[in-house]
Amino acid sequence: MHRLRTCAARLRPLTVSQAAQTVGQQRPITVTSTGGKRTFQPIRCYTAPVASEPFLNGTSSNYVEEMYYAWLENPKSVHKSWDVFFRNANAGAPPGAAYQSPLRLSAASGLVAPQLSSLVGAQPNVEKLVEDHLAVQSLIRAYQVMGHHNAHLDPLGISCVNFDDAPVNADVAVFKERLHILTVGGFYGLEESDLEKVFRLPTTTFIGGSESVLPLKEIIRRLEMAYCQHIGVEFMFINDLDQCQWIRQKFETPGVMQFTLEEKRTLLARMVRSTRFEEFLQKKWSAEKRFGLEGCESLIPALKTIIDKSSENGVENVIMGMPHRGRLNVLANVIRKELEQIFCQFDSKLEAADEGSGDVKYHLGMYHRRINRVTDRNITLSLVANPSHLEAVDPVVQGKTKAEQFYCGDTDGKRVMSILLHGDAAFAGQGIVYETFHLSDLPSYTTHGTVHVVVNNQIGFTTDPRMARSSPYPTDVARVVNAPIFHVNADDPEAVIYVCKVAAEWRATFHKDVVVDLVCYRRMGHNEMDEPMFTQPLMYKQIKKQKPVLQKYAEKLIAEGAVSRQEYEEEIAKYDKICEEAYARSKDEKILHIKHWLDSPWPGFFTLDGQPKSMSCPSTGLTEDNLNHIGQAASSVPVEDFTIHGGLSRILKGRAEMVKNRMVDWALGEYMAFGSLLKEGIHIRLSGQDVERGTFSHRHHVLHDQNVDKRTCIPMNHLSPDQAPYTVCNSSLSEYGVLGFELGFAMASPNALILWEAQFGDFQNTAQCIIDQFICAGQAKWVRQNGIVLLLPHGLEGMGPEHSSARPERFLQMCNDDPDVLPDLAVRQLYDCNWIVVNCSTPANYFHVLRRQILLPFRKPVRLIIFTPKSLLRHPEARSSFDEMLPGTHFQRLIPEAGVAAERPEAVKRLIFCTGKVYYELTKERKSRGLEDTVAISRIEQLSPFPFDQVKAETERFPNADLVWCQEEHKNQGYYDYVKPRIRTTTQKAKPVWYAGRDPAAAPATGNKNTHLIELRRFLDTAFHLDAFRDHFSL
Repeated sequence: MHRLRTCAARLRPLTVSQAAQTVGQQRPITVTSTGGKRTFQPIRCYTAPVASEPFLNGTSSNYVEEMYYAWLENPKSVHKSWDVFFRNANAGAPPGAAYQSPLRLSAASGLVAPQLSSLVGAQPNVEKLVEDHLAVQSLIRAYQVMGHHNAHLDPLGISCVNFDDAPVNADVAVFKERLHILTVGGFYGLEESDLEKVFRLPTTTFIGGSESVLPLKEIIRRLEMAYCQHIGVEFMFINDLDQCQWIRQKFETPGVMQFTLEEKRTLLARMVRSTRFEEFLQKKWSAEKRFGLEGCESLIPALKTIIDKSSENGVENVIMGMPHRGRLNVLANVIRKELEQIFCQFDSKLEAADEGSGDVKYHLGMYHRRINRVTDRNITLSLVANPSHLEAVDPVVQGKTKAEQFYCGDTDGKRVMSILLHGDAAFAGQGIVYETFHLSDLPSYTTHGTVHVVVNNQIGFTTDPRMARSSPYPTDVARVVNAPIFHVNADDPEAVIYVCKVAAEWRATFHKDVVVDLVCYRRMGHNEMDEPMFTQPLMYKQIKKQKPVLQKYAEKLIAEGAVSRQEYEEEIAKYDKICEEAYARSKDEKILHIKHWLDSPWPGFFTLDGQPKSMSCPSTGLTEDNLNHIGQAASSVPVEDFTIHGGLSRILKGRAEMVKNRMVDWALGEYMAFGSLLKEGIHIRLSGQDVERGTFSHRHHVLHDQNVDKRTCIPMNHLSPDQAPYTVCNSSLSEYGVLGFELGFAMASPNALILWEAQFGDFQNTAQCIIDQFICAGQAKWVRQNGIVLLLPHGLEGMGPEHSSARPERFLQMCNDDPDVLPDLAVRQLYDCNWIVVNCSTPANYFHVLRRQILLPFRKPVRLIIFTPKSLLRHPEARSSFDEMLPGTHFQRLIPEAGVAAERPEAVKRLIFCTGKVYYELTKERKSRGLEDTVAISRIEQLSPFPFDQVKAETERFPNADLVWCQEEHKNQGYYDYVKPRIRTTTQKAKPVWYAGRDPAAAPATGNKNTHLIELRRFLDTAFHLDAFRDHFSL
C-alpha cells in the first residue's frame, strides 16, 4: 500500500471559481529516473463506492495518510479499527472490503445510526466522478493514439485509408459519434451535460497550455485542433515516455503553429519556385519525360525547411537519396544545380564527352557546397545518383553518411545527416526499406537518425493502395524502429513546414529516424506521356478540378494581408525571368559532361583534368620486419588479464609457429595485408555476416574474454600508435541492405579498403540489385569512383546447391572486356574494365591483391570481386612463404607451371588451365597418375580483365600441348564460356580449348555426397586422359 489516496479530491469537477484558482498550477509528474531507467511511482486508484468508506474524502486524505505512516511505525499507535483497515488493505483487499465498521454505539449514548446514515448520504457520487475523469483521460489518449485516423490528410478528399474522416466540432451529436469511435468501451457514462463540466488535465497532455483544468467541450476542441486537422501524428507506439511527451508538447500546446510574416513570405517564394519550375519544363518540353512534381509542390519548401533547421542545429553535410519523381526540381531548387545544366539535358543533340554510357537526367546525382541563406552557414549537399530500382539507393545513402561521419569524427551525427525521399507504393512494397530501417540503430551502421520524406501520391503507377499494401498507411514499416510518423496534407504548406521543423528537431534531439508522410496527389500520369484516366478515372476527374496549391496559398496570404497580389505576381515574374535566361544559356552547351553530376568527388586524388596521376603500380611486397611484426600481433593478445578460449589459444600458437617458420596460411595472409595497410594509414572496414570470427572459424579478428561479458579485443587496432583504425563488424542477416551500405561507405574516400564478405558466396544473389545496378555499371552510368571489395566464399565441396557456388559466371558475363581483342598494357586493362574478378589459389596472392587494391593509382573501377576458398583455409598445401611477399613481389595474374613439366616443355602433351582450389585436386591426381612431366597445370588467378599476355606466353611455352580448361563447376556455369574465346584469341584460334568439368545442370551442385565424389572422379579422369578429345571436333 504505497499511497492511500482516492482520486476523489483530484478528479471532482470544479466550479468556475475553483477552476479559476487552479489556472497555472503545475501538476507533479509521477515519473522518476534511477540508474538511467524510467520508473513509474505506483499509485493505487480505487473505484469502490466511497459511500462504504465515510472517512475517505478529499478533506481527510492528508489525515489518512498521516495515520497510515504512524501505523507503519507502530500498529498500536492507532485505533484498532485503523489497524484492521490498514492490515486488510496491505493484504490486497479493496478499500470497500478493507474497512470494517466498529461496533454500533448504544442509543443511550445519544448518537444513533440514522444520523450516521445521513452523513454518508451527503457524500458526492465519487464513483461517477472517477468514471467521468477516467473517461476524459481515455478520450485524450484515444485522440493521441487514433486521432490521425480522423485527420483531414487527403487534399483530394477521397481518402484511400478506410477510416471515418467526418469533421468534428463542438456539436454535441457529432461529439457523441466521435466519442463512440475513439473511446474504448463506449461513452463511459459521459452525457451531453458533461460538455460544460470542468476536468483536471492529466500530465500526459499539453492541450491546457498554462491551464490545468478545462471544460470537456474545450478539451475536445483542442484535441481536434491538435490531432484531426491537416496533421496526423502516429507516435503512441513509441515505448519511451520522454519521446512521447516531447511529441505531445510539439503538437498539443495551443498556438504552436504560428508563423511570422517573414516566414510566410519565404514559404510563398519557395512555393513559387517549385511550381513555376515544373510549369516552365512543361511549356518548353511538353513531350519529354521528366517525372514532374505537380501535385506535391510543397516538397521543395519541406526539404529546404529540414535543411535550414538542421543547419541551425549544427549540421554541415546533408546526403540525400530519392526516386525520379521531382528529382529535377530538387536538383534545381534544393541542391541549387545550375538551371542551364539541367535544361541542356533535354537537348537530344548534346554530345557525350566523358567515358561511359551515361544515364537519363532524372537518375543523376549532384554534389554542391554553398551558404545556407537562412542560417548563413556553409552546408554541403549531395544527391546520390540511383537507378530506376526504387529504394535501392536507401542503404547506399546511409553508408555514405556513415563514412562522412566517420572521417570527420562525428560520433553523434551532429554534423552529417541523411534525408531519404520515398514514394508511397515503394516505401510499403520494397523490402530494402525494412532492411535499411533495421540498420538504423546497429552500432557499426547507425547514422544517428534519418529524416524520411514520403511523397504519398496515393497511387503506385496504376495500382490503387488497396491493391498495393495490406497496411492502412504506406509508412507503417517505420513503426518497427519506433520512428514517429507525421502525416500531413501537402496542400497545406504551413502544416508541411511545421511538421518538417518538428522532424528536424526530433532528429537533432533524439538522433533517431523520423518519417514525414506528405499526402498529396500526382497531377500527371506516372510520367508526362502516361494517361492515368484509363485506370483511375474518378481520382483524375477530381484532380482536374483541384486548384493548385500555390494558388490556394497565395490567395490565403493575400486575404490575410501578408502579401499583395502585385508582390505575388512580381515573385512569379522574377523566377520566370531566371528560367528564361538559363534556358538561353543552355543553348550554348554543346557537350554533356557527366562529371558535372558527380555525387561523390574525390578532390586531390586525380589530376586537374580528372585523370590518374600514374599508370603504374608499385610492388605490393613488405619487408621481413614488417611481416614479423604483424605476425606477432596476429598470434598474441595485446590486453592484460584477458582470458581467451582454449581452442583459440591453440590457433594463436599455430600462427606464431607459422611466423617462426616464415609461412602464412589464408587467415594469416589476410592479416598481413590488413595490418600493413593499417600501418600505412589506410582505414579498413570489413563487414558482413559473422566476419569477426569468420564463417569457417578461421579469422578471429575479435577476441572475447571468457570471463567478462561483452569484453572484447581487436589486436589489429594495437599494431602501432599512428596506425589507421580497423573496423570489423558483424552485420545483420541482410545482403541487399548491408552490401548497399558498404558500397555507400566506399564512395566517400579513395584512401580506405572497404570489404563486404558474404557468409557463403551463394547468398550474394540476394543483393543482385546492388551488384548489377551500382557495382557493375555505376562507373559507366555516373562516372562514380568506388573501390569496394566483395569476398565470396566459393567451391564445390559436397555441401549442397546453396553452399557451393558464388555464381562466377554471372560476374564474368557482366565484364566489359572484349574477348576478341588483345590489349596492350596490364595496368591499362585494370583502368578500362568495369570490375576485377579474381580467384586466388595461394595466401600470398590473396595478400598481394588486397594490397594492390589500395596501391593502384586509380579507383576506376577497381571494384574487386574475390572468390575466396573454404577448404583451402586449412589445406596443408595452401601455404605461402614470406619469400613470396617480400619487396619486389607482386600479384600474379597467372601462376605458370613451375614443376617437372616446365623443365622439358616440348615434351608436355597437355596444358590444363584452371582457377581456384581445383588446382590442388588436379596436382594430387597428376602425381598419383605419374603425369608430372607430361601434363602442365597453369592457374589463372585474375579472370577479368583477362591476362591475355600471360596466357599467350604459357601456350607458346608448351607448343605441343593440347589446351584444356578444367573447372569443378558445371559446364553451363563457372568460367568456361568466358575463358574459352579469350584463350582462343591468344592462339589466334589455332587450337581448340577442350572442357573438363561437370556436365551442364540446373542447380549449382548436387546435394548427395556420393554423387559429388562420382562427378569429381569423372572430370579428373577426363582431364588426365590424354586421348579423351582425339575424335572430338571443336570450333
